[in-house]
Formats: sequence, structure tokens, C-alpha cells
Amino acid sequence: MAGTTVLNELVRQANGRTEFPQAVLDKAVTCLADFLSCAIEAADLPWSRQAFALAAGTPGRCVIIGESGGFAASDAAFANAVRGHGLVREDMHAGSIAHLGVVIWPVLVSLACANSGLTTSVLRAAVAGYEIGGRVGRALVTPEVARLFRPTGLVGPLAGTLAGAILLGLTEAQTVTALALAANTAGGLNEWPHSGADDMYFHPGFAARNALTALRLAQLGAHGSATAIEGVAGLFAGFGRGPLPYRPTLYPDGACEIMAVFNKEAPACNFAQSPCQVALAAARRLAPGDAIRSIHLSTYDAALNYPGCAHRGPFETPLQAKMSIYFGMAATLASGEIAESNYAMLSDPRIADLIGRTTITVADRLNAAFPARQGAVLRLETVGGAIIEEALDDVQPASPALVLERFLGAARGRLGPARASELGAAIARMRQDKADAPALAALAQLTSIPAEERAA
Repeated sequence: MAGTTVLNELVRQANGRTEFPQAVLDKAVTCLADFLSCAIEAADLPWSRQAFALAAGTPGRCVIIGESGGFAASDAAFANAVRGHGLVREDMHAGSIAHLGVVIWPVLVSLACANSGLTTSVLRAAVAGYEIGGRVGRALVTPEVARLFRPTGLVGPLAGTLAGAILLGLTEAQTVTALALAANTAGGLNEWPHSGADDMYFHPGFAARNALTALRLAQLGAHGSATAIEGVAGLFAGFGRGPLPYRPTLYPDGACEIMAVFNKEAPACNFAQSPCQVALAAARRLAPGDAIRSIHLSTYDAALNYPGCAHRGPFETPLQAKMSIYFGMAATLASGEIAESNYAMLSDPRIADLIGRTTITVADRLNAAFPARQGAVLRLETVGGAIIEEALDDVQPASPALVLERFLGAARGRLGPARASELGAAIARMRQDKADAPALAALAQLTSIPAEERAA
């Protein structure tokens, strides 16, 4: 039985793929730069400081991005995952409605820092993590599941664990056990959008830390349930409330799930991305002195039904605003830009007025295209009588050039121009050298503030 379980099949498929096109490796490097950028920018946000405080006083060899000193692997992974998620601008896999990079990269950074002798390709390990998270997530995460449970918390532990297992070179049996144990840690409730609380920021931290624990237990000889995915009390029975709908396959026909991941332009919920983008295009067409009479957005079911996305206010925290499609569009129209600063304008009367003028409905065409495409259609009517229409068939991702620009800008701001220049060169080497583990460890060290500078 063990040789035919879903986990055994997935591990064999992951181990059987060792070469990838350059475009896939380049995408992995872009996702790494995006993660580091978000983590650096979010370093001083409250949830980042809270996660960092947990790590203080437990020394080790691992780096917490944007800090000085060394920390234990699990503490560093937790803190880095929280930081990577802190802006709500992390990479997104729409098919699973999950943020995979904020689990995968913290795991790989900690393992690379803690294990100096590793020679396995970091990028191959990362691609495998995105693959299992995306493929299992597509099968598991329905809109009904996502209303209750955080998809990142459900498939993130699998993604981080498989990436770590490949980097460590674990055997098939060890990897199956690690994945089975990781499946036991799947969780994360979607109550936070209703209450405006901070739970969400810590979900990838739990997933990354649990992935490292699962990997270590497997190395120590633990034995996990190989049927943890499809079993009568496995992952799908527990969260999907039914049997496995089909057996997920990694890299079918050579395709890689990481290529379906997009890097966000707006520091907000995935489902607010294309609405903010059509709102920005419309804002640029408004005549000087004209005012907006009404706003109508056409979207798809998953966007309106995800917790927090249809919230119209009041907004007590930036997170509530970042989840709300209504707020994202109104703030973009009011400010004329997509920016982090939009989400500080929680009580702006212009935004409240525009939300009051907004209606949102589901369009069959956009509904049928999801999750392959995340379109949006906006129609504005102005007091002056103008009709402004803007449409996107799909969300427009942040380009690799923009991701790199944001990364280097964040590094200059926190670490200084010299260190930012070194980081830019290190990212370029990762792309050229296919990123062995020592290269990732060296890159991570460059994100650390020297103790003497921190003291000053």
C-alpha cells in the first residue's frame, strides 16, 4: 500500500525532475527577490517585531532578515515568514488561493544557513515546493474551504516541507514521513477578516516552523502516515469534507506551477489586485474638476466570497482595508495611485464617499475564467456626464524589473547603498549559478545588519 499512496507518487515525481528551463529558474529568483523585498520593508511592523521578539535570546546560525545576530532555525523561519507576509504583497498562486513563497523561502533560508555542507540546488527545491503546494491546493481549496480555512495554512506546510526535503537530500521514505507530519499541522482559520485581527500574518510563520519540525523528525527516524493525503481521515477528508477528487500529479506534461504564480503590484489581497488596477486606469482618465457619480465593478464569485473582500467599512485596521475590494478601488481613485500609503487613510471621507457610490456584481464571463484568469471590468459615471470604462482580462503582475527595483530600494533604505549593491549582485549570481545552498546562505547574510551598525 505504501508504494501507491499519493505522497509516495508525489515524492517520486519531485525527485524525478532535476532540470528546469531557464525561465522557470528565473521565475524562482524573482520570487526570492520579492520575498526578501517584502520582508525588509515589513521589518518594523508590529507583527514583525512580535515575531522577532520570540527569537531573541536563542542564538543560532540563521538570519532574520533586516536584523543583526544569529538565531535558531525554527525561530528565524517563523520570523522571516511573518515579515514576508507583513505587507500583504507576497507572491500569489491563484489556483490554490495560497501564498507559497512566504513559507518556502524562510524554510530554505534557515536550512541553508544551518547546514553549510549542502550542495543541492536551492532553485530546484523551491520549484518543487511551489509545485506540490499548487497541485494539491488546486484539488483541495474550493471557495467553501477558503471561507473557513486559510489556504496558505493548509498547503503551505507541504510546500515548505518538500522544498526542504529536496534541499536536504532526504530519502523517499524520509520525505513521505516529513510530508505526512506536515499535513498533520495544516490549519489556519479565516476568522481574522471578520474581526479585523492579526492572525493572518502568523499563518505562514506557523507553516514554516512546522515544516522544519517535520523535516527534523523525519531525519530522526519518525514514521508518518503515508496515506495522510487521501486516507479516510486524511487531509482531504478533514478539510475538504470528502474524498480526494483526483490524484494530483507534479509537473504534468512538463508544466511548472511556479509559472502560474504572480508577484503583486498592490500591497493588498489577491482579489483586490485587478480591481485596483482598473480603478487606477480610470482615475487617469478623469477630467480635471469632474467628480464621480457612480462606480460599478464586475468580478467573479471567488473574489466576492473570500472573507473580508466584500467589507464596506468601517475600517479599523490597515489589514481590513487591504482585504476589501471596495476600499482598494476607492483609495486608488482618491489618491490616483496604488501605494502602501493608501492603506493608512482608513478614515478619509473621500474614500468613504466613493465606497458609498460603489456596487459590485459577478459576471459570468469572469467567473468562468477563474482561476486561470482574474479579470475585472469597471464602469464610472461622472457628475459631468462622462462614462469611463476600463477592463482587464487578467491581473497584471509586477514585472521582474519592478520586483528587483522594489527589492533594491528596500535594501538601500534599511541596509544602505553599499549592501544593496552587494545584494543586487548576489541575486544576479543566484540566477546565473542555479543557486546552491551556500549562495543562498551568503545572500541571506547580506540582509543582516552588522552588529556595530545596529548598535549605532
